Amino acid sequence: MPPKDMLATLGSAPHALGDFLHSLPDDHPLQIALRTYALSLSLALGPALLPFAISSKARRGGLEKTWKVLQREFGVTGFACAMTVGVGGGAAIRQLLEVLGETNVRNDAGEKKHIRLALLKDLHKTFFANVLSSSLAIALFHLRKQGTRRATGRAPIPLTSPVPNNDAASSTISSNARPSITLDLTLLLLIRAMDSLAQMAISKICALIREKTETQDEEAVQKRKRSLRTKLDALVFWACSARIMWCFFYEPERLPRSYNKWIMTLANIDHRLLDALRAIRAGTWSYRQHQSTRPDLISSIARDIGYPEKWGDLKILPAYGGAEATAAWKLLGVSSRGDVGGIPCELVHGKVAGASCTANVAIRGAEAFAEAFALYLPVHFLPILLTRPRTLLHARRLLRTLLAVLRSASFLSSFVSSIWLAVCLTRTLFLARLFPWISHDIWDGPFGCTFAGSLVCGGSIWIEQGRRRGEIALYVLPRAIRACLSEGWVRGGSRSVRYLERITFVLSLSSILTAAIHRPDSLRGLSRWTVAFVLKGPNAGFWKRKRGEDTSPSTPTGDSASQHTLPPST
Repeated sequence: MPPKDMLATLGSAPHALGDFLHSLPDDHPLQIALRTYALSLSLALGPALLPFAISSKARRGGLEKTWKVLQREFGVTGFACAMTVGVGGGAAIRQLLEVLGETNVRNDAGEKKHIRLALLKDLHKTFFANVLSSSLAIALFHLRKQGTRRATGRAPIPLTSPVPNNDAASSTISSNARPSITLDLTLLLLIRAMDSLAQMAISKICALIREKTETQDEEAVQKRKRSLRTKLDALVFWACSARIMWCFFYEPERLPRSYNKWIMTLANIDHRLLDALRAIRAGTWSYRQHQSTRPDLISSIARDIGYPEKWGDLKILPAYGGAEATAAWKLLGVSSRGDVGGIPCELVHGKVAGASCTANVAIRGAEAFAEAFALYLPVHFLPILLTRPRTLLHARRLLRTLLAVLRSASFLSSFVSSIWLAVCLTRTLFLARLFPWISHDIWDGPFGCTFAGSLVCGGSIWIEQGRRRGEIALYVLPRAIRACLSEGWVRGGSRSVRYLERITFVLSLSSILTAAIHRPDSLRGLSRWTVAFVLKGPNAGFWKRKRGEDTSPSTPTGDSASQHTLPPST
């Protein structure tokens, strides 16, 4: 072939490939595989390469490290390839089953006709196909298990948290024992699959109620469905936030390091105060016995803030309220504590508000609101600016988006301030005054002020928009479940852990993919947005409806992916 003809052939190859891909329907297995690979690769490379861009330490030997990252993520056992096998493979197997389910027979007239073998329903075929592909995906993930852990000490699977590196945990668990590289991803898929089943159950309950009451009012049925969903979301968030905050106070090794750091920044609390709370729980700090293994812990806080060191002297601090406390505070020169025992409020509040509990709650709520507003402003506005900026020219849409930012910031602000309010009401303003004969080993212990704060903070979810409550609840639920799992069991590497995690991964991913085809109404938020794009492409009905809504400035934003973003956990 002449050189000119060869160049022409090579030049036309990309166009021919593009024409071929455009000729395929959006739900073709090849189209699904390409979209899955592109999306998965972006999720994998983004977090993996980000440290090289923002950290000078990570850039040392940058070319070699970058090459290793690219090799890992573009490899057969990389996240993108494994997820493509799990999602695209299921679509291919499903199409193969449909072809095999058709047989050619001849009727009495000799004409060919097609009959479908009725051994399996379409839903069963879809689920079976997804189970096979998901099993291959989890097998690919775990093929890189040994090499990755020797090289990096943790598994860089996207959408997962780093392995905690806490001294308390590592003192009881072997340094070679590490959780499964896909554990957090499995929990994420499990939660989304459970949510899908819950939405189906709610729809079924509402349908039964409608049949029983013989009502034809569709609006009333939908209202009841939203009410049930909202209450369930609020309950889930309340339980999860209580567990997460409990772990933050007493078992931070159960949470991702960055999650702990973010809560510490938002709460603006001295780490020595947390050490004192943990010491009370461990029994190494006692008001009643006036002893501690770290007697200068609170004294150092007083010194740094500018108060007398004796204000933090455990040998003098009163364990009970009443006359004993009044005499102790007179000796120490503390005028704001009255007849209540425990650590002075000035040291608990730090440099924020002095002795006033009311000012402390208000100031911390205002600080949290400012930080949350700065966080949520780009979360709400940036996706609109990138995809449909003209909608912001409408005053109603601009105002609605701004109000959504204010509402989200108020939610996070109330979350923080409610914890401080519960702490102050328990140990200073109400309960400790009502029951002065109870020791502050109880009020400042694990079932005192911190317990109250952990219980009440979840109620702030009612400030958020109804459709955002569900996505926030689904965000925190995997972390709460992870915090409930025993580190010894998770890191033990036993067969029960491995098999249970793999079965959970397979069933969860299969359920989500099957629901996306046969019950798309049961998916919502991130899972609905992602699966609609992957399985049906940008021309999916869900996406068309979203674009159609955007043309009207009076239409709500819905629960698109951009509307549920929360503080990072990895």
